[in-house]
Amino acid sequence: MKTIEVFEGKGKICEDILRSLPSWFNDEESLMTWVVDVEKSLFFATYDGDRPIAFISLKEHFPETYEIDIMAVYSEYHRRGIGKELLEFSGPVLKKLGVKFLQVKTISESREDIPYDKTRAFYLRSGFTPIEEFKELWGEEYPCLLLIKAL
Repeated sequence: MKTIEVFEGKGKICEDILRSLPSWFNDEESLMTWVVDVEKSLFFATYDGDRPIAFISLKEHFPETYEIDIMAVYSEYHRRGIGKELLEFSGPVLKKLGVKFLQVKTISESREDIPYDKTRAFYLRSGFTPIEEFKELWGEEYPCLLLIKAL
């Protein structure tokens, strides 16, 4: 497996992987927004041979701060260190750009949701620190947890 920066076809990679993960990405409008938005992002993908199996899309808020806009891995590749590899690959690239902090938003623990319990656990294991919960950013049904990591 190899991880590389991707410049073309980002939307297709994003859409294919997100559609395979309905437990996380079942809202069509949000899914299509990500498919469009990743075309403007810093984007890395992990490949198994010629097949993209995972990606991370990063957007700049300020020169010193980026956000993981979306990251996804085909379920058959979960728990193999691929998400960790994407973070480790993107970290030095971000540091070279002068980025000091990487943030991510996910569903908070105040909503019981097994897939997102796993997502939060992944980010905590990866060195992210919870900063704040926003109960209404995404609506009452989807309380948002903001996490941050110093690079």
